[in-house]
Amino acid sequence: MLPDHVLLGLSSDAEYRYWRHAIAARQRDCSVYVTADEDSEILGYGSAGPARSNGLPFADEIYTLYVAPDHQGKVLGCGLLHGLFGALHHHGNQSAILWVLAANPARFFYRAMGGTLVAERRERYFGALLDELAYGWADLKNLADAHETAPFGQTHDNG
Repeated sequence: MLPDHVLLGLSSDAEYRYWRHAIAARQRDCSVYVTADEDSEILGYGSAGPARSNGLPFADEIYTLYVAPDHQGKVLGCGLLHGLFGALHHHGNQSAILWVLAANPARFFYRAMGGTLVAERRERYFGALLDELAYGWADLKNLADAHETAPFGQTHDNG
């Protein structure tokens, strides 16, 4: 989905430095959730906070949601997403949006998690024009409550 030069340039060290800086510099109303195994290997992570300017009627935004390929299709993605919804709701907001590349199969997960397709756009990333879809959730309360009562797995809020 991304240009080869971008994928070839990815490194664990660079990601570590990025996230260390992002967590240290984040605003109080942003949340980062991480889930790891008993050996502290990161299995998934997500981040969320106020919606970036997009002209859509959603107060908050899921910025990232990633689950390692070997752990997709299990409960980790659900737990992370519901944990982020809970954190956003805790900050007093009722709605959220998430942008995903149109070619990303994760779009089916977001739809299965109750997201409604609310917008489409074409953006330039790394020199390539890519199509994106926005999924929105208008009522985070029920989703946040689901996280409180369902055994989705362990997540940790850094905020």
